Amino acid sequence: MAPLVTLLDITGTTPRPRHPEKVAHSETPSLPKPNWLRVRAPGSPGYDHTRAIVREHKLHTVCEEAACPNIGDCWQKRHATMMIMGGVCTRACAFCNVATGLPSALDSGEPQRVGEAVARLALEHVVVTSVDRDDLADGGARHFAETIRAIRVASPSTTIEVLTPDFLRKDGALETVIAARPDVFNHNLETVPALYLRIRPGARYFHSLRLLQRAKEIDSQTFTKSGIMVGLGEKREEVLQVMDDLRSAGVDFLTIGQYLQPTRKHAAVDRYVSPDEFEGLAQAARAKGFLLVAASPLTRSSYHAGDDFRRLQAAHRERVSS
Repeated sequence: MAPLVTLLDITGTTPRPRHPEKVAHSETPSLPKPNWLRVRAPGSPGYDHTRAIVREHKLHTVCEEAACPNIGDCWQKRHATMMIMGGVCTRACAFCNVATGLPSALDSGEPQRVGEAVARLALEHVVVTSVDRDDLADGGARHFAETIRAIRVASPSTTIEVLTPDFLRKDGALETVIAARPDVFNHNLETVPALYLRIRPGARYFHSLRLLQRAKEIDSQTFTKSGIMVGLGEKREEVLQVMDDLRSAGVDFLTIGQYLQPTRKHAAVDRYVSPDEFEGLAQAARAKGFLLVAASPLTRSSYHAGDDFRRLQAAHRERVSS
């Protein structure tokens, strides 16, 4: 069965909604946020400096496009997550704030600009993600590889984490990315299998799981990572099963965060998971053998990624030596 993909014409001058496929959706309920999810509005000299460099190099960031609640904290520390291949996604996931439609052609100069921005920001660790590009024969894998190589040239000491699409039916795409030797290969499962049709309709759970397993098989030295959201209506036992599936695929690092509704047209928040519940999930994941677990209401794939990478390396060394 072909993936469910939404391709929309965005040519012309008529203003278009950010999520045209959701315009006809009924508005979903909006739950008031608990105190533990309240964050300070962005604004600091570090934030302004990061934004200026991103604008100067004409780059997209998932921090902005996905309306990440941690942008103020991360950008104050000059930690921007680069989003390559444009700002328009060919998928129409029910949870995501990234604009949907038919993307423009790839920008061949983007990898070099990403490398230059990473150098300007003096990043010790960078996360590079992208929109889904189902319109490309390789899903954008070559562009990922070129971006990794450009960062290596511009900032040789920076460690690189890639957060890729699923490359569904893109033979050879994963191999192209892994051949460029990222330090961390990340692909998020996002939610439990039972919710895929509603939350992630263009994806396939077991394909994503196999992608992570294959990444480790191709290069056992590359750390693998995945993340899920909670608060979408999943059951605890389903989350525990996802953990088991990821461990069976050899995944090293798991992140678990609270789903936050981008607009009233997106999937509704079923409930807000308490910090104590997150700690319980973290304990369960650690008991299952992950090298590292990050679980909290505000956890996101790239939040504190540099610090987490160093912890991941230390945990690996400890396990190898024991």
